[in-house]
Amino acid sequence: MDLSALRILVVDDNRNSIEIVRSILGSIGAQDITPATTAHDAFRTLTSQAYDMLVLDQNLGQGDEGIQLVRRIRNDPGSPNPFLPILMLTGYADEKRVRRARDAGVSEFLVKPFTVTGLLKRIEALVLNSRPFVRSDDYFGPDRRRRADPRYTGPERRKTD
Repeated sequence: MDLSALRILVVDDNRNSIEIVRSILGSIGAQDITPATTAHDAFRTLTSQAYDMLVLDQNLGQGDEGIQLVRRIRNDPGSPNPFLPILMLTGYADEKRVRRARDAGVSEFLVKPFTVTGLLKRIEALVLNSRPFVRSDDYFGPDRRRRADPRYTGPERRKTD
């Protein structure tokens, strides 16, 4: 996988974490990687330049600022790209946090500390296997269903079905 043509924004309040992600992405060809340390700086950066992917820490040192940024990217009328692929990184893997990230519209999720292989698999999923987006009354983002079960013959479980 070659990421040389992609523009990637990496957002984490820990500069060492940004450098680790930059190093890994650089090892597979990514050249245009922009760092940001706050949700405010990240959104401002997204509105000033087009990006192909966002790698984002969940907490950003202030609770769930990463989750709030994802919601803003997905739902704010001023968002430059509500379809932006978003990989969320977090030091916490409890079900509540994973569910909140998913429900905010995160494309992929990875727990710190992560392996190089784990990060590359998530990046590959963003680039090569992106899921379609859905909109409902209370959600906009990638389809939360990861796979179709060929044995399932019931309704699609959507309001419109």
